[in-house]
Amino acid sequence: MRNITALRAAAAATAALLTATACSTQRGQDDQGTVAGGACKGQQTTGITDKTIKLGGIYPLSGPASAYGTISKGVGAYFRYVNDHGGIGGRKVEFVVRDDGYQPPKAVEEARRLVEREKVFAVFQTLGTPSTAAVWDYLNQQKVPQPFVATGASVWGTDTKHPWTIGWQPNYVAEARMYAKYLKDEKPKAKVAVLYQNDDFGKDLLGGFKKAVAGSGVKVVAEESYEVTDPSVSAQMTSLARSKADVLLDVTTPKFGSQALAADARNTRWNPLHIVNNVSSSAAVLKPVGFKNVQGVVSATYFKDPADPRWAQDPEVKTYQDAMHKYAPDTDPANQFNAYGWAVASSLHKALDAMKCPTREGLRDAVRNLKDVKVGMLLPGVTLSTGPDDAFPIETLQLMRFKGERWQLFGKPVDTRKEFGPLTG
Repeated sequence: MRNITALRAAAAATAALLTATACSTQRGQDDQGTVAGGACKGQQTTGITDKTIKLGGIYPLSGPASAYGTISKGVGAYFRYVNDHGGIGGRKVEFVVRDDGYQPPKAVEEARRLVEREKVFAVFQTLGTPSTAAVWDYLNQQKVPQPFVATGASVWGTDTKHPWTIGWQPNYVAEARMYAKYLKDEKPKAKVAVLYQNDDFGKDLLGGFKKAVAGSGVKVVAEESYEVTDPSVSAQMTSLARSKADVLLDVTTPKFGSQALAADARNTRWNPLHIVNNVSSSAAVLKPVGFKNVQGVVSATYFKDPADPRWAQDPEVKTYQDAMHKYAPDTDPANQFNAYGWAVASSLHKALDAMKCPTREGLRDAVRNLKDVKVGMLLPGVTLSTGPDDAFPIETLQLMRFKGERWQLFGKPVDTRKEFGPLTG
């Protein structure tokens, strides 16, 4: 499935940089910060008051994954919109964004800044598997919630030693299962070439795919990896083309996703079905390649595409678009990464509303006790559900195909946990 040992080793190495360091509104002080009284006695209230809540986020605003940085603008627009409409439980949200450049050591530095200097209530959204792995030991030691991390690594839902950390989006194994099912149904003798990022993100999805097609006629016939520091993936694409595979599984982050799509378009002698993973499916990734060159590309999703006409009259999408124009006028509302930010922020809103205590412990418990929670920006049939034996909020996806200038959904939503069984560590 995934190389969990490698992830934990990397996290431990980076963590070596760190040093260990109905509720009453009564507040006291302990070594960690402010604490609650009454029925929530002793629980942490650092970063939250009766009128405010302070959240931190760590994104690659610069560096090789900077295309993801705009997610923070979708999140920020949501919170500003909510603040203008009464806040969350009457609390105005302050959202502090820090840039780690997609570098784990920098993520560690920024996590410490958010916790020790900014005194945030929670570190909501650390983006990327490497950065999240680098900071989760520290945040769990400090007992700071790390909800809805922006990475689909399966370890966020299978690990039992980090109760303060949880994912949000469908995990990479669930996504891989979706592609495996599609190929087994539609191309049962498919020969698959795989381009993947050489880290736990890429290995997680690739491993999940291999396991899901095991015993079928679908075969992986070629694999090429790349490093996030590589200038391009041209050589890898040339090598994969020699396999003459009829399917290309493209497991990349945006910069390299664009490069792979462009290389595929240039090579007219090789015309595989191109499957691009969700994290590189934004139109912002496809547009530089030229929409005419990406026709028929397949991916999977779980939230509404604001560029899809089918949602033109959808109340949530209209609210999102209006809010983006008002609160983030320098961004493109049609960019799916912005819509992702809005969707995950509104999901956190639901979890904050569900807290039994307005404390860090209350949020930790709320995100692990979600029961078919509906979020306006998620596709029909997709809800948030977690429980004692299920720490994966979303495991339902739907396939989509690029046609014209936008993605078009096809097939039906598939709950991968029902289709393939629960994912365990």
